[in-house]
Amino acid sequence: MCYAIPGRIIKISNNIALIDYYGERKEALVDIEGIRTGDYVFAQGGVIVDRLQEEVALSILEGWREAFSRLKKKDKDLAEEEPFPEGIDPEIIRIIRKGEEGITLTRDEMLTLLRCSGRGELNLLYQTANSIRQKVHKNSSCVHGIIEFSNICKNDCAYCGIRKDNHALERYRMEADEIVEIVTSAVNRLGFRAFVLQSGEDSYYTTERLTEIIRRIRERCGVLLILSIGERDKGCYQELYDAGARGVLIRFETSNPDLYGKFHTTLRYEDRIETLKGVREIGYIIATGSLIGLPGQREEDLLEDILLARSFDTEMYSFGPLIAHPATPLASTPPVDLDAILKVIALTRLITHDGNALVTSAVETLFGKEGTRQALMAGGNSMMINLTPARYRRLYAIYPREDRATGFPDEDVQRRISETVSLLHSLGRAPTDIGISGTRGGNNKTSL
Repeated sequence: MCYAIPGRIIKISNNIALIDYYGERKEALVDIEGIRTGDYVFAQGGVIVDRLQEEVALSILEGWREAFSRLKKKDKDLAEEEPFPEGIDPEIIRIIRKGEEGITLTRDEMLTLLRCSGRGELNLLYQTANSIRQKVHKNSSCVHGIIEFSNICKNDCAYCGIRKDNHALERYRMEADEIVEIVTSAVNRLGFRAFVLQSGEDSYYTTERLTEIIRRIRERCGVLLILSIGERDKGCYQELYDAGARGVLIRFETSNPDLYGKFHTTLRYEDRIETLKGVREIGYIIATGSLIGLPGQREEDLLEDILLARSFDTEMYSFGPLIAHPATPLASTPPVDLDAILKVIALTRLITHDGNALVTSAVETLFGKEGTRQALMAGGNSMMINLTPARYRRLYAIYPREDRATGFPDEDVQRRISETVSLLHSLGRAPTDIGISGTRGGNNKTSL
């Protein structure tokens, strides 16, 4: 199983390539030298990351040909709109149809959707969001590997298990050789082409150390590298971009400055926003969003979260449930219900048709595979598989999660991959590139 299907370039214009996948066409930024029309390439997140020999690409494509056609039909069938059930509020129908047609919703209309609770209304919202996802992205669903390379953090966020005041937690950090080897192995043995490198805010990883890691990976592998390392100054992020990193995953957690201040003693809301503005100016792919279920959070706050994320021309929206670690001040906070999460994902899709929505691992932690499936059917189109070695994964305890590691890391990874692939195939999803978003082409500063 590959987590990227190669496509053939049929046109290049202004550093943007049009790529064909079995008749489906997606745009991607040209980010490596020597790319020409007719080349077979891997693209991830709307960025070309590697070129393949034609015979290699054709061999992969031949193996996918029948499966791709079958999955495409299944996804389309599942996304077909059903007749309205009786008893749905006509006002809810009007708002949903307005969003489906791409007409800007008012704040009151968006709040109405976030506050709706009837099963029929909710099902219509989720179904419409999934239909929009299918029309815009077809059955493309990206799968990224995530590597959690350090659980040391200088911050003290009130819900996070790796906060500096959790003295009971065993700490670790990986050296460059180990990080590079994990990525290389995941590319060569497992077929991954996109990775999130995640850590606490650990000052051991200086700009120089991070630059070395990124350069070594890019020298050995054609991959998309997304950084989730917290707040760094713009100069640092510029050097990491120059070294080959292309994405940043950094949540603002909440758009409400007062709530942010309650749950962060070492971080400032203004700094988080400036970090996001800085990486956007550099040209990074941005993945951002908020936590759902913070004490004191209102529907108005969730709406502002969606709109704030959208204001950064975000490529990947990351909204997930709060799961407070038991060794934190918010330990007694009850979890939200699944519909609270699905409504945010679906509304985001309704007002941002061509965005991409990550289904976070926290959703599966709370609601199992069924929760993940429902999130994918409410407009989600992206997932991550944890590739952190088992001996570290249990220690990256930002929230409590079941540790089902068998003691044999390869076996555990293969099990998680198999479960994820089975879920995606059951929904008709395939790993063609999701393509470039409608806003990114003018912002990205990639140059050759």
